[in-house]
This record gives sequence, structure tokens and C-alpha cells, in this order.
Amino acid sequence: MSELIIPPDEELEFSFFRSSGPGGQKKNTTDSAVRVRHLPTGLIVVSTSSRSQFQNKQLAVLELARRLAALHRRPRTRHATRPTMASRTRRVETKRHRSEIKRLRGAPGDE
Repeated sequence: MSELIIPPDEELEFSFFRSSGPGGQKKNTTDSAVRVRHLPTGLIVVSTSSRSQFQNKQLAVLELARRLAALHRRPRTRHATRPTMASRTRRVETKRHRSEIKRLRGAPGDE
């Protein structure tokens, strides 16, 4: 995988808030959750996994770098291919077999 490029601090806007969920008194008294906004693209990443604001900030910036890399990744070009003669033959044989099975499902004749 390619190296992640962390955007400069001038392009980032940090906000800190109290995270919700389990964690008790420690989580309810500290503003440990981090929201990072990338100003040029408007991408927002929130990290609330740790009780440490510093760790959440690091995790959020790494996740933002990962998402920016995914945003700029170009998909590989697709080339049209043709089915081989053998695969065409197999497909037709399968269709014939299937139609024979379905034909035999009908009501019995007068024989």
C-alpha cells in the first residue's frame, strides 16, 4: 500500500466534545472525542474510541489521511474481453440441458 500523506495543520479544523456511550464518569467529564474537518474537501472524521484526546486526535488524522488517499485513488481501466469458444460451448450445452430438465417437468403424455 502507498504511504499515507497527512495534510498540513492549516487545512485541518479540530473540534473537541464529550463522546457518548459507555465509559462512565471519566468519559462524561472530559472532552476526549475529536472531530477533524478537512477544509479543502469538507471531509469530516470523528474519533471517540479512546478516553485520551491525544490518541483520538492521532487516530482521526490517520483516518482522514486514509480517506483522502482513497478519494484520490484512480480505478484501474477495464478492457473489454470476449468469451472464449469453449465457454460459449459450455454455456449453450448448459442451456440445452436445463431446457431438457424443464421440458420433462410437464404433465405426462398419453403413452
